[in-house]
Amino acid sequence: MSTKSSRTTAGRGRRYDSIIETIGDTPCVRINHLAPSHVTIYVKAEFFNPASSVKDRLAVSIIEEAERRGELTPGQTVVEATSGNTGIGLALVCAAKGYRLVVTMADSFSIERRKLMRFLGAKVVLTPRAAKGLGMYQKAKELADANGWFLARQFETADNAKIHENTTAREIIADFGGSQLDYWVTGYGTGGTVTGVGRVLRKERPETKIILCEPATASLVSSGTPQSRGAANAPAASHPAWTPHPIQGWTPDFIPFVLQEAIDKKYYDQVVPIAGPVAIEWSRKLAAGEGIFTGISGGATFAATMHVAEKAAAGSVLLCMLPDTAERYLSSPLFEGIAEGMSPEETQLSQSTPGFQM
Repeated sequence: MSTKSSRTTAGRGRRYDSIIETIGDTPCVRINHLAPSHVTIYVKAEFFNPASSVKDRLAVSIIEEAERRGELTPGQTVVEATSGNTGIGLALVCAAKGYRLVVTMADSFSIERRKLMRFLGAKVVLTPRAAKGLGMYQKAKELADANGWFLARQFETADNAKIHENTTAREIIADFGGSQLDYWVTGYGTGGTVTGVGRVLRKERPETKIILCEPATASLVSSGTPQSRGAANAPAASHPAWTPHPIQGWTPDFIPFVLQEAIDKKYYDQVVPIAGPVAIEWSRKLAAGEGIFTGISGGATFAATMHVAEKAAAGSVLLCMLPDTAERYLSSPLFEGIAEGMSPEETQLSQSTPGFQM
């Protein structure tokens, strides 16, 4: 990479009427140090969205599509169950548009997430971790039914995959237009990303293999066991293949209905299981080795990408989705062992010169 000339910027050539207009158009960034020498790897950095995650796309789609249909009108309250990123995205969009937001979230998810939602003006109702994702989902529905609130229904709504079909997929097609793209790698939470992008890649880039990844201890898709569903395609019970895992945002304890299309229509060519410690390891490696700051789910997706890359043909090009930022995980195992005080080596550096020692 050349540094012969000084860096300059030209501006975006436009001004924005609202923060929500900045959602999308996230960059694809090359991996320069960690990628195996025989392949080229890019990451799609979704933390460039204004609330720092891919779920900003879903949030704005749910709200704006509901407005278009007349299901959501000024003065109404929005309610949703979330592991955090959808809630943060919804909090940003609702703040920008003037809606009140109530979020239900299991108390096992990182403290930063609930603080961010409250910082953005949302109310956060915690549910017991023992009740898992299904518990927070059912609490959101109870609140919606009891109060006449608008339930966002991220796990079932067609507005989820639609935004990824219309934005995420179009960006990938444009960024790799006329260029090779052999593999696209993604995890799943609601399933909106793989379903929406899968629709487009299967039609317009059929040569691109789609790799889906999921937690090794919660391999719901790999199990082949169908999800039991109730009214309006909502999950009726926890999936029997689910056990707890540290990859927040990935794989609730049920197969979302949005993901079901990708399963039924085979929008993926391979499923790669990833262990939690491996996800954490690769998130840390991306930070220290590339200066790319992504969360545990991003580390997991990159781990799957590296797994595929090692076996890929020479000259292959891979694109990996990075859903969010590592700053969302400061209180999680991702930052365990990262000291607040000086290490012995840092103390030695401090004492190596005479001034300003602690």
